[in-house]
Amino acid sequence: MHAIGVDIGGTKIAAGVVDDEGTILAKTRRDTEPDDAASIDRAIADVYAELSASYTISAIGLAAAGFVAADRSGVLFAPNIAWRDYPLRDNVAALIDDDVTIVVENDANAAGWAEFRFGAGRGVEHMVMLTMGTGVGGAIVLDGELFRGGHGVAAELGHIRFIRDGILCGCGQHGCLEQYASGRALQREANDIADGGGIGAALAAHRAENGKISGPAVSRLVLAGDPGAAEALRRVATALGEACGGFQAVLDPELFVIGGGVAQLGDALLEPMRVAYEKSLPGYGERPIATFKIAKLVNDAGLIGAADLAGTEA
Repeated sequence: MHAIGVDIGGTKIAAGVVDDEGTILAKTRRDTEPDDAASIDRAIADVYAELSASYTISAIGLAAAGFVAADRSGVLFAPNIAWRDYPLRDNVAALIDDDVTIVVENDANAAGWAEFRFGAGRGVEHMVMLTMGTGVGGAIVLDGELFRGGHGVAAELGHIRFIRDGILCGCGQHGCLEQYASGRALQREANDIADGGGIGAALAAHRAENGKISGPAVSRLVLAGDPGAAEALRRVATALGEACGGFQAVLDPELFVIGGGVAQLGDALLEPMRVAYEKSLPGYGERPIATFKIAKLVNDAGLIGAADLAGTEA
């Protein structure tokens, strides 16, 4: 028996058959319409039909970006898909004839669980994962268990209030961490530095030639040694490191795992993070501290984690 993991994005889903060791045995994808929730239901049923033709499936894990109900049956709210109190599990089950367990999980939780079980988090019992993409996703593992909170929507670490009366966030609040420590924040800092002049000749030239500087362009310039791009990364890494000092004070993890697109920068990201973390940590020098690692499973983490979590329920 195997489980299928489905990573649901705004315009596509990626699905795969995952074994007990976290290995993807087969993989497929479908395009979807974020404004047509029923199209996502049908796409999930379609990938199940394709994958179950070759493998015996006992469970399906659905990784969804949004607030997932405490019983993991549906999505209370999603920022980029038309889900509002949406019974995703039951809708998908109605399209599948087979008797399989279906579990809905927050996508960041699923990715964090995959890293804990099969990736950078192996060997620890207390871990925090932070993903630096368009926003900042979070997952918390305590005593070897995924922490979901009383209502199922814990670990929204990107929405910790970081700066009072700060930048408006998509969640409706001002000053959330993800406005200062995400891939989007890195782009904003790089463009501001380029506009200000003084450092980063390559950064300024790219800005002048192409208009806005993209996230991948900033990463390339960081790796090429451009001082303006390096300063943009330092600002973002410092914000995330400072936040980790606070998370350490509350959760006391052994390990922080950093994922998402910005994490490809490796030590160029982790070094200024560690410095900011140490400066922000209460009692630094008098207490044990966490280690920092880059996530290993990259884009497959959500799919693998969703499958593994669903498989334990089957």
